[in-house]
Amino acid sequence: MFPFRGRGQRLSIGEARTRTGGERPGAVLLDVREKPEWRTGHAPGAVHAPLTALAAGGTLPAAARGRPLVVIWRSGHRSQRAVKLLAERGADAVDVKGGMNAWAAGLPVIDEHGDGGSIA
Repeated sequence: MFPFRGRGQRLSIGEARTRTGGERPGAVLLDVREKPEWRTGHAPGAVHAPLTALAAGGTLPAAARGRPLVVIWRSGHRSQRAVKLLAERGADAVDVKGGMNAWAAGLPVIDEHGDGGSIA
């Protein structure tokens, strides 16, 4: 049930897409960037939970609770912080090397309306 726990693992963009995509994904892609960044561009199917809100004690969105998490940020550095915070709360989480910058280099990005988005 928890394929990541205790591994200190970082996923490539391809691994992240495989684990979070398809009709029955095994994990949730959790975007922890702030709201303005999310609005302009995020991965289709990602769930948004800003790191600042999580760090302030906020809870995960319902779609992410109790599921393995693949955490993504713009470049990948702060997602490591988010993974540590979530792991301390008992979540099963790993981060994505290169973050949304790497994702946007070859995979789809949408804006808040579902149209073509961008990563600033």
